[in-house]
Amino acid sequence: MKKARQKQGFRPTTSAVKSALFNMLGDISQKRFLDLFAGSGQIGKEAILRGAQVLFVEKNKTLGAKLRQEFGNAVVISDAISFLQQSQVRWDIIFADPPYEFERYATLTKVAVESLNEGGIFVLEHSKKSVFECDKRKEYGDSALSLWVR
Repeated sequence: MKKARQKQGFRPTTSAVKSALFNMLGDISQKRFLDLFAGSGQIGKEAILRGAQVLFVEKNKTLGAKLRQEFGNAVVISDAISFLQQSQVRWDIIFADPPYEFERYATLTKVAVESLNEGGIFVLEHSKKSVFECDKRKEYGDSALSLWVR
């Protein structure tokens, strides 16, 4: 299973991390939620179940097409950073789970925080080996969640 995930180019968020994420966020009903590097869409799906208005952004065309089958126009097939730089929309919550070997964390963090509404939250899932200046950080196994508030 692990090899299949790596071959598909995504690493699904573990249930422990997903649970911790939504516990950190609290009530997200009616919030504008952006799921970057959406992959299978499990984080965005959970956000929808909790009442958020979700937009999925996924660069991989195959994964994006699968998401579109389920969510239609709520899916954008695009590079996450390019999407943020071109969008005029402001978000209440942005969640990003780029590949662990991702090299543009500084740019992603900057444009994500700039794309938030006042009081908005940016959450980045990443390898616990990576350390960022953020408002809050929690580790779960090999993963960490770093959080910034605008």
